[in-house]
Amino acid sequence: MHQPSCRMNDDEYQLLLWAAAVCRMSVAGFLARSALNAARDLDRTAADIAGEKEMLQELFALRRHLGQIGNNLNQVAKALNSGADTPQAEAVLAAVQRTAKRVDAFTQQHLDHRTAA
Repeated sequence: MHQPSCRMNDDEYQLLLWAAAVCRMSVAGFLARSALNAARDLDRTAADIAGEKEMLQELFALRRHLGQIGNNLNQVAKALNSGADTPQAEAVLAAVQRTAKRVDAFTQQHLDHRTAA
């Protein structure tokens, strides 16, 4: 008999406890069955992992982009407060709108994918 182990944070562990309880299984039994199901269908497992990786990459890209826009907004606000001309204000606000649409589209795509799964 083999007894593999894994580490997870509190939120992950609580989710695991909940899932095992919903399935009326022990945590160990749920882990074993889930891992074996994933191992038996590697095409689906690889696709799920790739999808998660793409999602995380997009979220980090959006976070970086929002940080850059935030810096630009701060510069525009500083210029406005000092009475300076801010011809770039419209471009910064347009970037905010484009990014908000990108976040909305990404969120909707993720929700649609989860609903389909």
